[in-house]
Amino acid sequence: MTKGNAALSSDQREELLRTLSARFEKNMSRHTGLEWARVQARLDAHPEKLWVLDSMEATGGEPDVVGMDAKTGEYIFYDCAAESPAGRRSVCYDRAGLESRKEHRPENNAVDMAADLGIELLTEEQYRNLQKLGKFDAKTSSWLKTPPEIRKLGGAIFADFRFGTVFVYHNGAQSYYGGRGFRGSLRV
Repeated sequence: MTKGNAALSSDQREELLRTLSARFEKNMSRHTGLEWARVQARLDAHPEKLWVLDSMEATGGEPDVVGMDAKTGEYIFYDCAAESPAGRRSVCYDRAGLESRKEHRPENNAVDMAADLGIELLTEEQYRNLQKLGKFDAKTSSWLKTPPEIRKLGGAIFADFRFGTVFVYHNGAQSYYGGRGFRGSLRV
């Protein structure tokens, strides 16, 4: 159960599994028809994913199962925290955006942080699907995986949930705000 030099102890593993199991049981509407025992069996078969889920948890993502890929048998986890994960806010979209800032640079960027965590940024479609499972980002916003044609022009997209509606917007990739972070997905 390692990524790089990081490893979960057996106590950390058990604590994480208890947290994930409790969240799974509390939010059954997110994964109707799925059983925790099968999810845990899949996690047991892919222990390297536990480090990723622990990192998602540690940065405030509150990962939960949102579906299963019928073709691959993989369970799909999304960050399901009510607001954009607190440990991933105040970041530019990507390294190029970060490096283009002349002053007041944030410490990091969403694309690199997601890669370091071992997750993928949510796409617009995934974000809209997440919003069908609850109300997320009512006070914050989240960077989304930006289509190459938009990024090539210097922009990046983000979304939030206001007035009962999902709004997708754009900013320069160098932008960052205290209330904007990012959400990710993981397949196990």
